[in-house]
Amino acid sequence: MATFAVAYMRGIMGHRIISTLCDAINPFYWITAARNRAFDRGWLKSHRFSVPTICIGNITVGGTGKTPHTEYLVNLLKGSHSVAVLSRGYGRRSKGFIKASTDSTMQMIGDEPFQIKNKFPDITVAVNEKRADGIERLIGDKEPPSVILLDDAYQHRHVSAGLNILLIDSNRPLWNDSLMPFGRLRESAKGTERADIIIVTKCSADMPRNKQEEFKKRIGAKAGTPIFFSTVKYGVPYPIFPDRCQPLPQIDKEHNILLLTGIAKPQPLKERLAREAASVMLMQFSDHHNFTQGELENIARRFKQMESLKRIIITTEKDATRLVSRNDLPEDIAAYTYALPIEIEFLNNEKNMFNQIIFDYVTENSRDSRISQG
Repeated sequence: MATFAVAYMRGIMGHRIISTLCDAINPFYWITAARNRAFDRGWLKSHRFSVPTICIGNITVGGTGKTPHTEYLVNLLKGSHSVAVLSRGYGRRSKGFIKASTDSTMQMIGDEPFQIKNKFPDITVAVNEKRADGIERLIGDKEPPSVILLDDAYQHRHVSAGLNILLIDSNRPLWNDSLMPFGRLRESAKGTERADIIIVTKCSADMPRNKQEEFKKRIGAKAGTPIFFSTVKYGVPYPIFPDRCQPLPQIDKEHNILLLTGIAKPQPLKERLAREAASVMLMQFSDHHNFTQGELENIARRFKQMESLKRIIITTEKDATRLVSRNDLPEDIAAYTYALPIEIEFLNNEKNMFNQIIFDYVTENSRDSRISQG
């Protein structure tokens, strides 16, 4: 309701005025501003580590593409470095530090760490609410990682990451948003000044250069901060239960798709599939949603009602983690469900430039893994 009221007022008075007024009366603004100032002034301590640490995060609530960008970094570094991913493990039913194994469940470590561990079984994946403690545990191993990727830790300032990568959704520019609860910002847009690299995500592949330049001017980053633009590339759907269903060579105009999602913004995915299939029916759930038995039975009923021999269920890799862990999944779902992988691509042929910044940072900061206070 608050968000709707703010949007209505913006239409009358303009965004800049309304955002200023909302900040002035918003206790969350003063709390986050005071907290950031305390870290900036050294009143609250940040821990800096000698092992290279790269933070991938955002300042908005909802999906900006953290997981595919984290996976991009894993792919980039794992051939030449010992990589660890450290996450809070959102939605898990456990607490404290857990180092994942191939036997770890989604309930134990959370859906996104579970996805990453299953895609990259040879890297280290760990979860801990206290990131500084998690890093200490990782570098205390007999075979410590040579680089640690911090998933969704931009506001976790008790760790001073060596390289902060900030993701901004191109469909939700910061200058058109407000701090919670009036908008979806976790902190003031001034937080962009802490970023070492900014990536504007979920861009169209043909995003005009003039629009890119507008983003660069309005983001508010500190001078000299590299700003990149990335787009989503969809892979080939694969069966989440390969022993129960056949591979899917290609989606065509004879397929009727039930799109099952528990992500923040499924509409772009629906539009992409609709260009290839005969029809797409969306069943949308909240982000990080855990399906109940009743919901699974309803999904099976909806799927049976689709009049087509070439009917399939498509879901995201993140949602697939919550389905494969169920032992009560109806056969009508398991035998027809495919996960759609996504990757990211950089616009403007700037992939090599981004990669070089990452390699240079990791190479220049690879030392022995001993903790130091900052």
